[in-house]
Amino acid sequence: MRVIIVDDELAAINSLSWELRKHSDFISIIETFTSPVEAISGINYLKPDCVFLDIEMPEMSGFSLLEKLEYRNFAIVITTAYNQYAIRAIKESAVDYLLKPVDQDDILGVVEKLKKLNGAQSFKHQFEQTFEALSRASSPQIVQIPVSGKILFLRVNEIVYCESDGNYSKAFLESGEQLLVSKKLKELEDMLPNRMFFRVHNSYIVHLLKVKEYLRSEGYLVLLNQKKIPVSRTKKEAFLNRMS
Repeated sequence: MRVIIVDDELAAINSLSWELRKHSDFISIIETFTSPVEAISGINYLKPDCVFLDIEMPEMSGFSLLEKLEYRNFAIVITTAYNQYAIRAIKESAVDYLLKPVDQDDILGVVEKLKKLNGAQSFKHQFEQTFEALSRASSPQIVQIPVSGKILFLRVNEIVYCESDGNYSKAFLESGEQLLVSKKLKELEDMLPNRMFFRVHNSYIVHLLKVKEYLRSEGYLVLLNQKKIPVSRTKKEAFLNRMS
């Protein structure tokens, strides 16, 4: 089976490649990518039988990568370090996944499943099944936000942006309401759906559908409510890629 590995961490690619080669001669790793953008071209051109895909990448999420592909006739094995809502959805859809750090038993289990899949004429059904599972996992409608000793069940479309406030965060809603969240911004970032929110600065997370424009000369973006949010130089390229 011809395999491509996509992960933004080179160490993770090297570790997974070593495990796969050690435990199976059934898999041939034809290419690896640390850049999701380059991976899109590579997958479309090389037409692999299977892609081991990290779903949590800063430049572009694994789900966004799948959305942009023209070639979709391959099996997908999800790799992730986050055992949270995405994994639950993937389990329910019987899609293969590896939780980092991977171990020998996980590798052997996934390889056996891939051997069975390899007997099919097309991997397209498995791709569509994975894509559908990730679509549900990437876009939850409600998040649980801890505020002042209680939990708010907040609809994600209500959130315009979030701002760091020391050991807390502030969430700004479409209604104009401001919430003091009992979580650091990094923790809040992990709770919000990656497909809809992006951390443009150490101190700010924005809802991408609430962005109106980007002022290149000033390094700011303007939200629909006219609020200006700074974009750090290290996040600029990744932000523009997400918006495209």
